[in-house]
This record gives sequence, C-alpha cells and structure tokens, in this order.
Amino acid sequence: KNLYLDYFYKRQDEFWKQEAMQKLPALKRVTNMLVCGEDLGMVPSCVPDVMQQLGLLSLEIQRMPKDSQRQFFHPNDAPYLSVVTPSTHDMSTIRGWWEEDRDAIQQFYNKELGQWGEAPFFCEAWINKAIVLQHLYSPAMWSVFQLQDLLGMDETLRRENPNDERINIPANPQHYWRYRMQMTLEQLMEATNFNESFAQSIQVSGR
Repeated sequence: KNLYLDYFYKRQDEFWKQEAMQKLPALKRVTNMLVCGEDLGMVPSCVPDVMQQLGLLSLEIQRMPKDSQRQFFHPNDAPYLSVVTPSTHDMSTIRGWWEEDRDAIQQFYNKELGQWGEAPFFCEAWINKAIVLQHLYSPAMWSVFQLQDLLGMDETLRRENPNDERINIPANPQHYWRYRMQMTLEQLMEATNFNESFAQSIQVSGR
C-alpha cells in the first residue's frame, strides 16, 4: 500500500510540475483568454502551487470541497483567482441535488444557509435563490451558473421535475445529452419580474 501511494501520489509530483511549467506558459502566451483549471477530485499535490504561480483560475464547487475536513465549500471562502459555481453539467442542478441526500441537505440547510429547523423536502425557490446569492457575493473573479439553476429561483419558470434539468450523468454510459430549455428566448425575455430581480441582484452584489 505504501509503495502504491508513494508511486501514484508522491514520486511523480516533481515530474508533473516540470511538465506543467514547460507547457502551460506556452499555451497561455498564444491566447488572451483567461485560463481556468478543472482542479477537482484527486489531483497531484503540485497542482495548486502550479496554478497559483501561473495565475490560473481554480474551479470551486460548493458541494465538492477541496478540504477533506469540510462537508461543503462556502463561496465566501473562494480566492479571487477562481470560478465559483453551484453545479456543473456533470452533476445534478441545485434542485436535483436537494432531493438526493437528505442528511447532507439538512446539514447544509442549518450550517451553510444558517436556517433553523427541518429542511424543506423540496428546494423551494427562496432556497435556490439564497444559494445563487451566496455565489454572486463571493470574492471569486467569476461566478457562473447553469441556466437551470437561475430559473430555479422562480416557481413560474422552472421545470416541474428537477431530474429533467440535468445535462449529463457520467456514471451512465447509456445516457446522452438531451436537455433543452423549456421556453424560448423570447419568452424568457418577457419574464420581466425574473429578469429585473436577477439584474438587481447582480448589480447589488457588485458583479
């Protein structure tokens, strides 16, 4: 076991770092785009240092904390050089996640949202909005959202079944991407209450 851990998680670290410092600066020089690293899951221990040295933005997801001692990551703790988001295309949306793990949601409801009592079984619009606002007020350079998570803030716009909002299920090889927005862009533009409310939230947050 020790040999395995040493080989896969320690011995190659310096090699990966050298390769990164040779290739990544060259890639950065040929574009004026901001570069974001998908530094999620099990990554070499050299990754955070390399990203910091090169000014690469990290990806911070609330339900995937990089600190193993924490159950959740709070967007308020994000570094400036990062992108915060409540979900990605490879996971359930806020509403879908809310119905997946009752114990985890109860902890999130009490500790991360600061609410007392029992968590609602379904992700009500005000809960969805509270989570979005946490990300808007984050010190991270970028706060990005799936459209489904934004529409989840409005009971009249979001889908009835949150499972229909998910884009990809990586664990299912038979699954294919079939998500489609349930309204036209013209209909979304006419959703005055939603648009004005969200625009105000963006402005007040300083984004």
